[in-house]
Amino acid sequence: MLKQNFKVCLCWRRIFKTRVVEPPLEVKNAFFRYAPSGTMTVDELLRFLIEHQGEKDATREDAQAIFDSLKHLNIFHRRGLHLEAFFRYLLGDHNLAHPPSQKVHHDMTAPLAHYFLFTGHNSYLTGNQLSSASSVEPIKDALLRGVRVIELDLWPNSKGNDVEVRHGGTLTSPVDLQSCLKIIKDNAFTASEYPVVITFEDHLNSHLQKKVAKMVTETFGEMLYCTETENLQQFPSPESLKKRVLISTKPPKEYLEGNTADLSDNESVTNPLDEGEHVPDEDEEKAVTQYRQIIAIHAGKLKGGLDNWLSDDPRKVRRLSLSEQELESAAKTHGTKIVRFTQRNLLRVFPKGTRLDSSNYNPFVGWMHGAQMVAFNMQGQGKHLWIMQGMFRANGRCGYVKKPDFLLQRDPNDEVFNPNAHLDVKTVMTVR
Repeated sequence: MLKQNFKVCLCWRRIFKTRVVEPPLEVKNAFFRYAPSGTMTVDELLRFLIEHQGEKDATREDAQAIFDSLKHLNIFHRRGLHLEAFFRYLLGDHNLAHPPSQKVHHDMTAPLAHYFLFTGHNSYLTGNQLSSASSVEPIKDALLRGVRVIELDLWPNSKGNDVEVRHGGTLTSPVDLQSCLKIIKDNAFTASEYPVVITFEDHLNSHLQKKVAKMVTETFGEMLYCTETENLQQFPSPESLKKRVLISTKPPKEYLEGNTADLSDNESVTNPLDEGEHVPDEDEEKAVTQYRQIIAIHAGKLKGGLDNWLSDDPRKVRRLSLSEQELESAAKTHGTKIVRFTQRNLLRVFPKGTRLDSSNYNPFVGWMHGAQMVAFNMQGQGKHLWIMQGMFRANGRCGYVKKPDFLLQRDPNDEVFNPNAHLDVKTVMTVR
């Protein structure tokens, strides 16, 4: 039994023993077969992996990695693994029945809309959504964990002559945009070589948009992916976009027209420009052109209700953003239309505004309707974030997981998968 202790009244310690599950006989027999001395060395563990576990490609480095994973435990002995440590290994992550592949194995040549993307929400916040500090460190941490979609909220600074990143309408402190862009450039492709998408929630006038366009272009250079036309009929593939950075936001024309239909996470924020008629001058037109040129994925809602929002234009693809509440409501009556929309277009889902503690929601609602960007607060915690992290351990942790075929296919009658349909559970009985 293991001995542990804790302090009582700051002056003396109480020692107690913790019960450990006894290894079954099969485990004991296997252990002593390969470690007759009672202590298993790295070479003996490697032989166990190859002969007993059937891991024909196992290497000494694999065995050493198992040793290293147990070194922090009190039950680990420097000379090797004894029975208790060996049993702990068998129950741990290094001995999964179906371990996730360490290499990218999905087809990465399909359009971007055919994949789920590891997506962050308010990626610059260090804690809660109301009063925490903004920093480049959460962005760096997210990228190093394989997150592929980073969100930045762009606002004018107090003097109105520069751009800062902050959560508008809250007490969160700002961080300058240039620092955020640089940290993305430096860490974008450390964990994965597949493309990084930066979504801008833009609250800027045309002159500051021009400044952002210059910052983005100078920071990323050849890494920045720009399209030759705004009317893409199909998104490029992750394979063709390796080590490229894409900008996704609303085209500036919508801001100049005073269209506030899609303000993403902050629906109550007013347009930074006057809502009355506005005739752009020559400098504004030039600034708008430069800003439009950096946008690879155009975002925005069409005027009208859900039917218009989810309309699929065969001439061009786009990105739509819905809150978790909007998605849940739409899923009740427009389930198949959402699936049809996400077969070509991108759908981003973000947490509702009342999640001030940076909590998260059930990602399966978005995934089962084909939503590619289910945006999560990576600085949060809890079951749903663990599910998200587990999802993107797949496919070599590259941040992209291919959608299942049933979300991409249409039957001979041009019908798509219906998430609300009642499906019979197929039961297979194995008789020995």
